Amino acid sequence: MGGIPPYVLIALVVIVYLVSSVKILTEYERGVIFRLGKLLPQPKGPGVVLVFVPIDRIVTVSLRTVVLDVPPQDVITRDNVSVKVNAVLYFRVMDPRRAIVEVENFHYATSQLAQTTLRSVLGQVELDDLLSQRDRLNQQLQQILDQHTDTWGIKVSSVEVKHVDLPPDMQRAMARQAEAEREKRAKIIHAAGELESSEKLAQAAHIIAAEPVALTLRYLSTLTEIATEQNSTIVFPLPIELLNMLKPFKSDQSS
Repeated sequence: MGGIPPYVLIALVVIVYLVSSVKILTEYERGVIFRLGKLLPQPKGPGVVLVFVPIDRIVTVSLRTVVLDVPPQDVITRDNVSVKVNAVLYFRVMDPRRAIVEVENFHYATSQLAQTTLRSVLGQVELDDLLSQRDRLNQQLQQILDQHTDTWGIKVSSVEVKHVDLPPDMQRAMARQAEAEREKRAKIIHAAGELESSEKLAQAAHIIAAEPVALTLRYLSTLTEIATEQNSTIVFPLPIELLNMLKPFKSDQSS
């Protein structure tokens, strides 16, 4: 019996080679192919892609949004306060060809650019602005990063400053400042209440002065309120006008 015919071996080798050349890319993946070292005009995928090794070389790129955690950075603000700030960066690849050709490692490059931009931008603002105007700073960081990564085919969709770590001395100083501010507001509110109360009392005094009987009616109303509480002792205020009426009568008796 003879061996396997050569054409069968060649057919098997061709079949194995074609099977090994088949690459399947998912919906969120694109394949950047270099044929004899030259970049093909369009990325391949999703679906079935033929990569003829060693003529072709494929680099798979994900088009999903990448969440990049920017490590804490030492930042000295404009008013010379040293803080640690970390952030989170959201970006995605828009052009796989440029993301592979224009930069060696776009993940690492984007991370380093985010760290340097974070220190640069936050170092130009004061501590109060860093704590109170975070939305504006996030937008500014996003615009700067998106402008620099656009040449790499990367779109930075959002940047969020997560945490600002203040020194303990600064935390105590801010706590004292907040406490003083609240005491100031409380005193202003109390003074405003006293002013309004004095104005109302002055108006009431003018009305009672015009109608003395109103004071007696007020006394009776107060006695009615006291009586409903079942008190055993009732203090009855004596009007000053009644004493003034009794003075002439007393002087007549003494004469």
